[in-house]
Amino acid sequence: MSTISKVAERAGVSRTTVSHVLNHADRVSKPLRERVLAAIDELGYTPNPAAKSLRTGRTNMVAVLIPDIGNPFYTEMVKAAQAALEEAGLDALIYNTDVPGGNWQVHGRDYLRQLTRKGVDGLLVGDFALHGINEELAKLDTPAVFIGQLTNRVVDSVHIDDFGGGYMVGKHLAQRGHKRVVQVTGPANFESAMSRAEGFEKALADHGIAFDRLTQRYQGTYLPASGREAVEWISGLTGANKPTAVFIGNYLMATGALAAFHDLGIKVPDDIAVAIFGDLPQLEFVRPKLTRAGENPGALARRATQMLLERIEGTFEGPPRTEVIPCALQVFESA
Repeated sequence: MSTISKVAERAGVSRTTVSHVLNHADRVSKPLRERVLAAIDELGYTPNPAAKSLRTGRTNMVAVLIPDIGNPFYTEMVKAAQAALEEAGLDALIYNTDVPGGNWQVHGRDYLRQLTRKGVDGLLVGDFALHGINEELAKLDTPAVFIGQLTNRVVDSVHIDDFGGGYMVGKHLAQRGHKRVVQVTGPANFESAMSRAEGFEKALADHGIAFDRLTQRYQGTYLPASGREAVEWISGLTGANKPTAVFIGNYLMATGALAAFHDLGIKVPDDIAVAIFGDLPQLEFVRPKLTRAGENPGALARRATQMLLERIEGTFEGPPRTEVIPCALQVFESA
């Protein structure tokens, strides 16, 4: 079994030099560093993570809490965060609080207790993973970054410009000549869902289009079934209330809605135009291609990870930051 002493002997250097190469490479000259790395490769030496943790006081583990592992938005988020953490030499621990299952607050508190015991170096929280218990973040001694709209601003956060994205869609539909539109929102107690809805309605108002929340808003759950249920509601609107366009608040509801439109023989965009909020790789395989506003969740995860690493490494020690990533509008044949 290779040890740090054997590496030092093979490279003709001290154990301290080997340690510097492994932990503080910038302290060692390039020729010496290359000699040590060659010895490590020859001997197949792998540092003991437990020993390193004792020396540095770090576990090199970062926890990632997400609310719904079945939602492709969080799949993309986790993939990007894990890749960024691996590049920094850190491992990711993924926890699913299962918001759709209805026990997320119990799971969330339990996972936070586990993370405290494990002594992770940092925490990334995917918006609704701690829905209703975001105040728990204020109790943490661990650096954390929240991905989503965090009203109490007790830790760093980064989120998409939900209001701006909704506004983009509303403006686009108005400029396409749609006078009677409806929208399918996410849950009313989700701030991001309401920001999207309000941005959309503000754009319509700015372009002289009337909108009645009581008769033109359908509150969904962000899940596919509510997209299908929304289409049943839309299909029942007749006469002057019949819409020519619909704005759907996320990708999952849009999949349910498209299936329901197809089953009812309602053609998109001939019978009704469809635009959505969200941008995922999976959308490239949906037909008709959906007009959409948003940003790939990978961009959010990468920025959140960068902010977290700045906290862990001590390169930023200021007050909690809030960053907003702008949306982009992509126009395709659905609207």
